[in-house]
Amino acid sequence: MPITYLDGTRLRRALVAGCDFVQDRRAELNAINVFPVPDGDTGTNLALTAAGVADELRGMAAERLDIVSREAAEAAILGARGNCGMILSHFLLGFADAVRDRERVDAAEFAAALTAAAEHVYRSLEKPVEGTIITVMREVAEEARQVATHDFSDLLELLLERARDACRRTPDMLPALRKAGVVDAGALGFVHMMEGIGAFVNGEPFRALARRPVFDDVATAIARVEYPSVDEVYQFCTEALVRGSALPESDEIRAVLRERGDSLIVIRGAGVLKVHIHTDEPEVVFSYLRTLGTLATHKAEDMAVQHAAVERAAEGHVQLARRPLSIVTDSSSDLPDEIMRAHGIRTVPLMVVFDDGALRDRIDIDAGTFVKRLRAGEHPTTSQPPPKAFLDAFRAAAGDGETVLAVILSSALSGTFASAEAAAKLMDGTRVVLVDSLGASMTLGLLVLRAAELAELGRSAAEVADELRRIRAQSSILFTVDVFDNLLASGRVGRGQVMIAGLLDIRPILALGPDGTVQPIAKVRGRANVAARMLDTLRERIPADTKSLRFGVVHVGCEEKAESFAADLRKAFGEREIIITPASPVLATHLGPDAWGVAYQVED
Repeated sequence: MPITYLDGTRLRRALVAGCDFVQDRRAELNAINVFPVPDGDTGTNLALTAAGVADELRGMAAERLDIVSREAAEAAILGARGNCGMILSHFLLGFADAVRDRERVDAAEFAAALTAAAEHVYRSLEKPVEGTIITVMREVAEEARQVATHDFSDLLELLLERARDACRRTPDMLPALRKAGVVDAGALGFVHMMEGIGAFVNGEPFRALARRPVFDDVATAIARVEYPSVDEVYQFCTEALVRGSALPESDEIRAVLRERGDSLIVIRGAGVLKVHIHTDEPEVVFSYLRTLGTLATHKAEDMAVQHAAVERAAEGHVQLARRPLSIVTDSSSDLPDEIMRAHGIRTVPLMVVFDDGALRDRIDIDAGTFVKRLRAGEHPTTSQPPPKAFLDAFRAAAGDGETVLAVILSSALSGTFASAEAAAKLMDGTRVVLVDSLGASMTLGLLVLRAAELAELGRSAAEVADELRRIRAQSSILFTVDVFDNLLASGRVGRGQVMIAGLLDIRPILALGPDGTVQPIAKVRGRANVAARMLDTLRERIPADTKSLRFGVVHVGCEEKAESFAADLRKAFGEREIIITPASPVLATHLGPDAWGVAYQVED
């Protein structure tokens, strides 16, 4: 039967299939990445952007085209990485704008929406370069306008043929591609997305799609292209995500930032702003963006370091171009998903065990659902990941990095570190460096974030591990509980202690010591006095002249309290980076509803 319309359900399923297919091709795309900088990460960037879209759409049930397209665009903005990821986000945003208020569209209307999407991309770029992903987008839209068919299945086949042809011609437009003997990686990534959609529409098995290499020697393709030091004069590929209710328009932001670098791409969505720029002054860019709203994520990656890793792969005749270091952690780190995705950090989930079965943290259950079950009186337990889960994560991370650095939950609190150790011994061909964080929650999370930042600057695994141990010795987390049932159920306090604390309205303040164990800090009379005592303790522990300081505020179903305490932190310590996030089940299980805490990381 012909497919005569596209609605939200069909678009959602098609995009998920296309995004999954792109993720499968990440290594191939990395291997031919030579433009605008031969840094071997286009596949990773496009795959992570696609993963953000697919993850968001899988959980949707909407049937309207406008709703699904808008959610896809917003997810792409939040997860966008690199030039190609940012451009894909603009394309989806342009498409969403074109189908606003539409429940479904026919083939002609779809063609018009594709045209609007391509035009939106061209308008949004400072200097559109032909021979890249934008060329394929534009030619696909042109083909859609010219085809006289009402069947989306037939239309897609014709669009895919045009996309492949446009991709094959990209070396004719860019000398760097021609010299390397490859097509543009971003352009091929867009073709792969369309191939995944085509396979879904035609009911073809995902694994049956044949690979069609368009280059001869992936081990030396990028090495034939020298780092473009004349054209690419900037050092850092810099990206940031800003949230705010009164964000300026994209043109205004571009006017400010265009003097700070090149490859500038700005996307403004509903309450979010994403910026990509090559610059020598990432901190200047971040400082400006902080004046616009909350800087939710930010990273600065040394492109010369990435290219050096690519050259090492070529010299060793390795078929896979990888960055020097990739980061793995476990779900007790409490880092928000958007930060994990921005830095390409892989996460191994701990297990939450209820009476009706075991669930993987942040995969099978989210923080909100977990807190609801706690409030309903359930008392789950937690379990460490099996070595197989870490082994899978290490192998996946090895596809991105020459060395894998894993920063793991305190060995004094859980067997998770031992499980990671067992997995590391089974790895062949890739070195795995393990760091016992001696921390949990955001103590671990802030260390993981710092590890990712140092890796992006080209630091070795040994250097990063040593720096994390130094930082951990002068950092910690303070936390408190509002109810004692969970501590009682865990055996960490006695029933008599609970009765006395309840009668006297005593709230404990606890901390993770330098050895990774829980230590009592203070007992406070009345919950209203806890925040003030927390601040006093932080002032005692953090040197007054500290320059590089970050906080993480975690909570178990009491976000308003976390936001309020974050405001107190800003008054006490100035404008510091503060990450507010729900506590992981491994912490929430033992602390109970309405518990909260603050991690601090001194990096001086």
